[in-house]
Amino acid sequence: MAMSTDARLLPGPDAVLFDLDGTLVDTVEARIAAWLEALAAAGYPTTRDRLAPLIGIDGRRLAREVAALAGVTLGDKETETIDRASGELFERLNERPVPLPGFPELVAVLDARGTVWAIATSSRKEQVTASVASLRLAHEARIVDASHVTNAKPAPDLLLLAAEQLGIEPARCWYVGDSTWDMAAAVAAGMIPIGVTAGAAVDEAALRGAGAAAVVADLGALAAALRDERSA
Repeated sequence: MAMSTDARLLPGPDAVLFDLDGTLVDTVEARIAAWLEALAAAGYPTTRDRLAPLIGIDGRRLAREVAALAGVTLGDKETETIDRASGELFERLNERPVPLPGFPELVAVLDARGTVWAIATSSRKEQVTASVASLRLAHEARIVDASHVTNAKPAPDLLLLAAEQLGIEPARCWYVGDSTWDMAAAVAAGMIPIGVTAGAAVDEAALRGAGAAAVVADLGALAAALRDERSA
């Protein structure tokens, strides 16, 4: 399906914040596999189709919602245990993460226009190392992960903290992500939500339905949009 090019019509950002899994690295299938195994081991088996739209949400909430489908209300201890189990399984499955296309080109454009950027991810701190290393960045990235806030996505806390650390007003930030929860968090934070489908478990329609102001096939399309802005 051809992606919209309406990213070119958005106001240029003073900062760009990125989700990690499914946005910068192709890890969504590993996430799904880890959750399927962890939930089955805890006694709450589910299907990929039911699980995929939940990828990107706070892991404790994900566990709670899947258990609720079985008529069970989980407490905080149980959700924490299942979330940690899923994370440990994901670490084993994510030994060789593959970067998604377009990120180096986009970073080059952001650097050229003097736009700061950061990664804001609901992943636990210990789960991001391999994925970030696969990006082969020339300098260390600023990362705000789930350990920095009480409420992860779709709450806006991660995004607002990242913007605060960069010293940029939320309204002047783009938030780029692959899930409906990314879009919801960006809307709640007062940022411009941009969906990317290259590594997503959901489609363009779902991202737009969750509030995306633009949806692109990959990050290279955003680099092109910003290059066009600079040459206009």
